[in-house]
Amino acid sequence: MTVSPETSYRLRYGAPTVVEPPAEWTEVLAQQLSHRSVRRYRPDDEVSDETLSALIAAAQSAPTSGNLQLWSVVAVRDDARRRRLAVLAGEQGFIAQAPLFLVWLADLARARQITSNAGAPTAEGADFVEAALLSFVDVALAAQNASLAAESLGLGTVFVGAIRNRPLEVAAELGLPPNVFPVFGLTVGHPDRLDETAVKPRLPQEAVLHREQYSLDPQKPHVETYEDVLNTFYAAAGLPEGWAQRVAHRFGTVAGLKGREHLREALLAQGFQLR
Repeated sequence: MTVSPETSYRLRYGAPTVVEPPAEWTEVLAQQLSHRSVRRYRPDDEVSDETLSALIAAAQSAPTSGNLQLWSVVAVRDDARRRRLAVLAGEQGFIAQAPLFLVWLADLARARQITSNAGAPTAEGADFVEAALLSFVDVALAAQNASLAAESLGLGTVFVGAIRNRPLEVAAELGLPPNVFPVFGLTVGHPDRLDETAVKPRLPQEAVLHREQYSLDPQKPHVETYEDVLNTFYAAAGLPEGWAQRVAHRFGTVAGLKGREHLREALLAQGFQLR
């Protein structure tokens, strides 16, 4: 049953909103606006190979710059490997609990091999930041498609950026060759008590939507409004309040990066030249 646009917008923004829904409301829009992070999974419910294939087909249906398809993904089902990856990703136990962990990769190795097989003496174009950026964009688009597909099948997901805390150890665990880099993970499984997982409000559209040209100062009151809305959400969930403080903690000091301040060195070690 498709959720109404009024309900979808209210949940997504945490309050009644003046956003006008389109003339036609679809199940796809309702599914997108109802996205929530799921970190508790039913351990005995596996994700079938047929479902995995459908998720990858959805991922491959995402846009890709120049049809270069500069991404790959490793499907991890082995319990011991998921536990090791959970440790590398900051002791996040839900990675071990979920029956399927997808590690999404920026992949320039395949393009370099194809270029070499075509007779080019080097793949010099893959040495530049542009190539790395293309691969990161490609893999993000693909993974989002897979996540939406999983949710449409009644599965729960959550993205895990913390695998970038110790990316070279993740690369070793997954046997990644040079020119392949782990960008983020995605847990997939059957949610345990999904009704307890709420839709987290996002910033008002006035804080992110700019018309014709970007403007920073007018965002301030909308960010302040959002702080109040999200604090209400956090209080109901029993979480510490203070969204702005969380942002400041993340970017205020190098410590907030939790090891990711070394990503450039890790990319270089994996063969990404970044010229």
